[in-house]
Amino acid sequence: MSDEARILIVCTGNICRSPFIERLLQRQLDERRPASGSGVKGILVNSAGTSALAGWDMDERAAAQLAAHGGDSRGFTARDLTPALIAGSDLVLTATRAHRGKVAIMDPKAMRRVFTFRDFADLVAGVDGLSAPLTPADPRAWVRRVTEKAAASRGLRPPLEPAHADIVDPFGREEEVFATMAQQVVESMPAIIRALVG
Repeated sequence: MSDEARILIVCTGNICRSPFIERLLQRQLDERRPASGSGVKGILVNSAGTSALAGWDMDERAAAQLAAHGGDSRGFTARDLTPALIAGSDLVLTATRAHRGKVAIMDPKAMRRVFTFRDFADLVAGVDGLSAPLTPADPRAWVRRVTEKAAASRGLRPPLEPAHADIVDPFGREEEVFATMAQQVVESMPAIIRALVG
């Protein structure tokens, strides 16, 4: 039996952006995973914050956006980003490029597997020869392959403008900003799902 692939999502407080991505990405991956009992493990998505409000529930307005997109925030608890979490992840996706820099400071060896969520979507959408089987026998090896291809394609095309690479931080802001955050994530999700599971 193959090991589970591990994806880590990183933002600041770990109560808005990263749990929204974590729960929505996990749900969409699980919907495409084969039925249990097949002997195939899947992809486990977790999240953490660079300045986490550790122990907090998901922000209620972010949770409302998650529910509106079919996700469930129940049982979520914010936690701090640690070097061990980074080291144990096959792919790290961050809300912003500043978060990516913070991950790099904590674990410089992880740089080839750390991307902003939206940069990663852009990179995998533009990589040729990246067609995942719907039920990969080794999800961990597949996620690592996708990550390597995305890393290798950096610099081969113009990067996204910063305004398009970063996901807006809605914490403490008006309802419309939460909706914008959710939309930015949802727009990038299909390319990532296609790359990870086909």
